[in-house]
Amino acid sequence: MGTSNTHLFALVALVLLHNHISMAIVPNISTDEAALLAFKSHISPDPNNIVATNWSSASPVCNWIGITCSSRHDRVTALDISSMQLHGTISPYLGNLSFLVSLDISDNTFHGDLPKELAHLQKLKLINVTSNNFTGAIPSFISLLPNLRYMYLSSNQFSGEIPSSLSNLTKLEELNMSENFLKGEIPQELGHLRYMTYLDLEENLLVGSIPPSLFNSTMMQNIALTDNNLTGEIPAELGNLNKLRMLGLARNKLTGSIPAGIFNMSSLQILSLIHNRLSGTLPSNLGRGTPILEELYCGGNSLSGYISATISNSSKLRMLAFYNNSFTGQIPESLGSLENLEVLHLGGNNLSSDSALSFLTSLTNCRKLRLLFFYRNPLDGVLPASVGNFSDFLQMFEGQSCKLKSFIPEEIGNLTGVIKINLFNNRLTGNIPKSVPGIMNLQELYLQSNKIEGTIPEILCNLKNLGALDLSGNRFSGSVPPCLGNVTNLRYLYLAYNKLNSSLPASLGNLQDLIEFNVSNNLFSGQIPLEIGNLRAVILIDLSKNNFSGKIPSTIGNLDNLIRLSLAHDTLNGPIPDSFGKMLALEFLDLCNNNLSGEIPKSLEALVYLKYLNISFNKLTGEIPTAGPFANFTGQSFISNNALCGDSKFHVPPCITKSLKRKKTILVLYVPLGVSLLVLMLALAYIVLRLQKMRKNEDQADLSLEIRHERISYYELEQATEGFNESNLLGKGGFSMVYKGILKDGTLLAAKVFNAQLEGSFKSFDTECEMLRNLRHRNLTKVITKNRYNDRCCICSGLSPQWILNTCGAL
Repeated sequence: MGTSNTHLFALVALVLLHNHISMAIVPNISTDEAALLAFKSHISPDPNNIVATNWSSASPVCNWIGITCSSRHDRVTALDISSMQLHGTISPYLGNLSFLVSLDISDNTFHGDLPKELAHLQKLKLINVTSNNFTGAIPSFISLLPNLRYMYLSSNQFSGEIPSSLSNLTKLEELNMSENFLKGEIPQELGHLRYMTYLDLEENLLVGSIPPSLFNSTMMQNIALTDNNLTGEIPAELGNLNKLRMLGLARNKLTGSIPAGIFNMSSLQILSLIHNRLSGTLPSNLGRGTPILEELYCGGNSLSGYISATISNSSKLRMLAFYNNSFTGQIPESLGSLENLEVLHLGGNNLSSDSALSFLTSLTNCRKLRLLFFYRNPLDGVLPASVGNFSDFLQMFEGQSCKLKSFIPEEIGNLTGVIKINLFNNRLTGNIPKSVPGIMNLQELYLQSNKIEGTIPEILCNLKNLGALDLSGNRFSGSVPPCLGNVTNLRYLYLAYNKLNSSLPASLGNLQDLIEFNVSNNLFSGQIPLEIGNLRAVILIDLSKNNFSGKIPSTIGNLDNLIRLSLAHDTLNGPIPDSFGKMLALEFLDLCNNNLSGEIPKSLEALVYLKYLNISFNKLTGEIPTAGPFANFTGQSFISNNALCGDSKFHVPPCITKSLKRKKTILVLYVPLGVSLLVLMLALAYIVLRLQKMRKNEDQADLSLEIRHERISYYELEQATEGFNESNLLGKGGFSMVYKGILKDGTLLAAKVFNAQLEGSFKSFDTECEMLRNLRHRNLTKVITKNRYNDRCCICSGLSPQWILNTCGAL
């Protein structure tokens, strides 16, 4: 007995000891608290300071914000800290939350990888990390979570391929990995997930064909594969998904026809096939197999055939888009029975209608219709007055390029809710309806490329919400209403290709939010208003091909957002404003075919974004700049100007530098003077040389006489004068007489004979001899010789017969 009691006590002690040891090592709420505090340390201070202050050991874990605990086990079962603007990484200690069933950290900015320790969360049914910045491949450990039913990994930066091991998650119902960078093909193993109801892989980089196995799951309700690079045909097996509500295959590269079975899925509510390469036709019983279809998008393909009137059987249709295909036939009037229709997009087909456009009249029954697009169809009809019967819900009415003709009905003014009317490129005539101000919410009006005429009505100024007005390519004449300057919401104003004249109203400068302004190809005249410089938001101005005159306003240089400026083919004069160098955003500048003069401003070198420049056919002079954008321009930008010079690549002559210009000026001024002086000097030199030569000849002649007759004797003189015969007497003085004579060699001479008997005659003789021998002048005769004999002294000089006749006088 005692032995039995001893054994029993030992057994009880062993059991108690085992329980104590087990309690010491089994995780509990303290383990969860430690794991969460470790996670908290990985979170940067949040802007709302919620986690930082609320997650504290001072309060029970189960009372912390975002924490849910099981009352049965007193353990954390759910962690939801979504949309708290938290930033940081995921702590591996979260793997210790062994009772965790739901993990939601979506809509934060956590980054890095998901730690592999999360594989310990064997009870986890939901993981949601949507809208964070996680990177790397889809974690393979996720396939080790056997109870996972909902996995949301969308809107991150996951990359790589989709792991086929996800097929191990046999209980998975919803899988969303959209908006990542996943590539490769869709694993066909995903078709093994027979409980799958929701699959979203859109906006990735997936390629290849759609695996038919995806449609093995009869539970599937939602398939979204939009915005990938999928190819091939749509599997016919898709028609087996009787519970499918949404199918999104838009913006891929799918080919072939649309499986007919799709239009027999009675549960289908949304079908989007836009922007693929699908062809073929729609079923003739379109709408009968999809009674609850709400949204049908088939635009941007190559579908053909007609749109069956049976489409009205899909009576719940709200959105219907058949745009940019090749549908033909008449637009079914049965569309008017779709009472819930909000959007109808038929643009870009070959659809037709009767001349009264009856389909428009039928659509006025769709009182919820907001957007109506029927553009680029050859309707060839007249807008009916019934367009004024659309409800106030209608916001957009677009019928451009439809061969519409005749007048715009006055009833269009009843469209009080419309914000956009687009009727450009038709054959509309007449005037703008006077009822237009009734479209009080109108923001955009496009009537370009029609045959509308008359003046631009001032009633347009009552459209205070108008942001875009395009009347270009019509037959408008007259002036621009100055009151348009009061429509301060205008962002786009196009009046080009009309017959508008007079001057631009300065009031347009009030449109300080205007972005684009084009009045080219009109008959505008006068000066460009200075107020154009007030359009501080403008990026495009085109005033070309008008008759604008005067100088370019320097205020244009204040438009520092301007990208395109054309003032070509006007009659502007004066210089290019230096202020243009301040338009730093400018990419396009055309000033050709004007009368601009002066130099090209060096300030234009600062326009580093300028890609196109045309200043040809002006009267510009001076050097073409070479820095900045001018390094990329060619001679085509500068042809036919007065006197441009510069780099040879511009096909202009080289410039003369300032120093050369100064030298040229000096040459122009002083060369003629120098030439004149040189001619004068040469003339003087010639005269001097001539005189010198004459004097030299005379001296030589005199010298020869002196040399030849230096020793003429008294006897020879006596013979030459015939014995001093009175018949040879030339003159008589107080002391002497002068006789002419001829020597034997024919030399003509004059002999002055002094009477030595007279007192003072010798002195007079000597003085005169000395003086005559030393003097040299062309008017003085040269002394040949002197002689004395008895009472006579003689001085002989060489004479010419003319001298004898003209100069002899009394001595």
